[in-house]
Amino acid sequence: MDEKTRNRDRSLIRNFAEAMPQAVIVIDRHDRIVAANSAAHAILPGLQTDIPLARTLRSPDVLDAIDRVRDAGRSQRVVWVEKFPVERLFEVNIAPLADDNFERALFLSLHDLSDARRLERMRVDFVANASHELRTPLASLLGFVETLEGPAKEDAEARTRFLAIMREQAQRMSRLVDDLLSLSRIEQHLHVRPETPVDLVGIFKHIADTLSPVAEERDVELVIEAPAEVVVPGDRDELLRVAENLIENAIKYGASDPATKDRRVVIELGEQGRQAHIAVRDFGTGIAPEHLPRLTERFYRVDAGQSRAKGGTGLGLAIVKHIIARHGGRLNIESKWKEGATFIVTLPLFES
Repeated sequence: MDEKTRNRDRSLIRNFAEAMPQAVIVIDRHDRIVAANSAAHAILPGLQTDIPLARTLRSPDVLDAIDRVRDAGRSQRVVWVEKFPVERLFEVNIAPLADDNFERALFLSLHDLSDARRLERMRVDFVANASHELRTPLASLLGFVETLEGPAKEDAEARTRFLAIMREQAQRMSRLVDDLLSLSRIEQHLHVRPETPVDLVGIFKHIADTLSPVAEERDVELVIEAPAEVVVPGDRDELLRVAENLIENAIKYGASDPATKDRRVVIELGEQGRQAHIAVRDFGTGIAPEHLPRLTERFYRVDAGQSRAKGGTGLGLAIVKHIIARHGGRLNIESKWKEGATFIVTLPLFES
């Protein structure tokens, strides 16, 4: 085969590889790289043509599979786990390339399974956590029912006390189910951006008024600093949920801490460029740095006992994060130990 024909065929193979949506690498009979598309370069930035594949893809499992394909002449599938800089999982399909001009050349396609594995782990963890959260109050209810049917059957005082606890546990399960359903509904419509104009100032003032009895009970002052209005495209009910979660969390877990001297929750609203800016700040003990990256995970709690005692389900901030994502915004959490915490939301402004 002359050089002109070889170069033409190489060009065809490279064009074919580049047209593929998944990562593709083609190697010749000596395991040198003939072609690699953009998706492959994104996974393995060190890929270069005319160098051995083993210089870049250092996976004994994949290299052994290449040898088996050459020996058997049949396709092979192998899993490759990349540990550095972050763990990633790939399914690698290796097949002979049927081309007389590239005898014993091989075609490798790489399918990234990392997101699928991460989502599967999240699903398993979610089911396990939801089951655990429901099992505890359910076991408590069953225990009290058995007691009321047996030893405490004629004990009016015990019955009154147990019924109050049972009501509390049933309400806990009801809150959890409501939050799970809310999270499911939000996720189903995550790709649909709301377009109705909504005034954030009115929403946050309404929620502050609604929660004022809770704040007064805990000797917490609610302070709102805002212009006349800040309008964003949004779903009013969902944004009410954001305001309720952020303000209620600040009251219950920040400002009402017994060690807190400055018992205020400051709610700031305004505009910065083409973004609406919301900041809900307390002056409590703050949140330790190791907890900050995980606060919006489902069922993650800094203090699980305190959260349950105050009626928390562990889903509030996960719901907030999903609502803000649906509205095209961002949630940032800033905190220094002993200096309180600030939850900052940015949302695109409504453009008429």
